[in-house]
Amino acid sequence: MTTTVQSFTTIATRRLPRDTLRRSSLAAGVFYLITFVSIPTLSLYRAARNPNFILGSGPDAPVLVGGILELIVALAGIGTAVALYPVIRRQNQSLALGFVGLRVLEAATIFTGVTSILSVVDLRKAGGGTGALDTARALIAQHDWIFLLGQGTLPAVNALLLGTLMYRSGLVPRLLPIIGLVGAPILLASVAAKYFGLYDELSGWSLVGALPIAVWEFSLGIYLTFKGFRPSRITADLAEAGATTSPRSRIRASETAAAQGNRVIP
Repeated sequence: MTTTVQSFTTIATRRLPRDTLRRSSLAAGVFYLITFVSIPTLSLYRAARNPNFILGSGPDAPVLVGGILELIVALAGIGTAVALYPVIRRQNQSLALGFVGLRVLEAATIFTGVTSILSVVDLRKAGGGTGALDTARALIAQHDWIFLLGQGTLPAVNALLLGTLMYRSGLVPRLLPIIGLVGAPILLASVAAKYFGLYDELSGWSLVGALPIAVWEFSLGIYLTFKGFRPSRITADLAEAGATTSPRSRIRASETAAAQGNRVIP
């Protein structure tokens, strides 16, 4: 009977940290996949880029839907960092904190860009007429620059940080972070080209520059969702820490201490 209870206790304490790791990887993977809902936003915003949008009478719904999708992406981006931080900080806390901070900053730039787009919609609803055209153009230009510097530069830096952490820790197959580490300088070069006006956000070259990072994040999301973290030093350390700090282990330690305290010394 005692052996059975001890075996059950061992299984329970080992299962606890494994379940926690799986929940973390699943949450991070799902959040990464959610970030891809923003793919159609550039198409949805196309109407707002038309100078006649302020004067026209067409529907606002596509622009509003695009704004909602971007807000979802911003929150999901923060979710990826929150879900991964407890695990990746055991590899390098400074890099992990940098990743979390930049994810939050990236979300802030998205919120700012959405505010600019929705302000154009408000100008239209207010009937600003031709007098509001210059303001609308300024708001669109602000959104474009925020999009370029925020959603272009920051994902590349995030890929360098998280790719380094994942490559060194072995939490995922190393091919995945290699894609991110290779894609980061490509995306930065593409951002620089757009910054100096060599091509715009809707060009084919822009798509080529962003593709490696998109593959990295999508592959990471798929792997974490359906596979979870690979066994590594970090997962072993977390499993050991979870086994020694689980509620059942603390109860057993208290019972042992109490028994030793009540022992009669002859």
